[in-house]
Amino acid sequence: MSLVKELIEAGIHFGQRRSNWNPKMRPYIFATRNQIHIIDIKETIKGLLLARKLIQKVTADGKDVVFVGTKRQAQAAIEKYCTDVKMPYVTERWLGGTLTNFRTIRERLKRLEELEQLIESGEIRSYSMKMESQLLREQKKIFRNLNGIRTMNNLPGAMVVVDVNRERNALNEAKNLGIPTICLIDTDGDPNLADIPIPGNDDSMRSIDVTIRELCAAIAEGKAKRAQLAQEKAEGGAEDAPAGGGRRRSSRSQFRADEPAAPGDGESTAEASVATEG
Repeated sequence: MSLVKELIEAGIHFGQRRSNWNPKMRPYIFATRNQIHIIDIKETIKGLLLARKLIQKVTADGKDVVFVGTKRQAQAAIEKYCTDVKMPYVTERWLGGTLTNFRTIRERLKRLEELEQLIESGEIRSYSMKMESQLLREQKKIFRNLNGIRTMNNLPGAMVVVDVNRERNALNEAKNLGIPTICLIDTDGDPNLADIPIPGNDDSMRSIDVTIRELCAAIAEGKAKRAQLAQEKAEGGAEDAPAGGGRRRSSRSQFRADEPAAPGDGESTAEASVATEG
């Protein structure tokens, strides 16, 4: 089945009611049927191809792509496909400061590892029943809010968002840090919030599933390209090695990890710390 046919069968071209639209989405609307806006599938494909190209480049460069979708319809698809390609994701509430107070978030994740070690080793039973209950609640809350990004050791190279209206806080943080954004946007959304808009139905589980699947496939391709380049570089280095035990200056890494952002205002820090409250 072709991608276009699959997208149409998933209902990605069905927008919101005509009375509930954002005029900025006009360029992406093909027609109106029974007071429902019909999205131009050509614009959807265009956005999807641009998004795939960016994602391939980002992952080939060794950076992560973080997926954000806290609405019920998006959670299962994001968790499934992001787990397959080992990419960070947020499907619960976006904690203020997740990116702009990245050091604080990393500290919370360290705390999660400490609590999990206590539980796994059985050492938690040495505490009083009241303290054990508090620690278990703390572990559960941090896990629920931050487990999806526990492997994100550096700031991501791009962000994928489902429903710009719902995820404005995440988009604002990405914008402040210069992180490019890719967004599945319905006809009631603002395409100016996205660097690469993918016009499409963001309420349908099937349309979200197909979109996330395609973007995660691009991640797999980018990782494969990165592995291929690394192998070619290693083989080339072995061939170029000087004979007789001569010393050769090692080349510096082409890529450098992003520095964590400095903590922002007290409000964001406080919200990021919510993950450890009882």
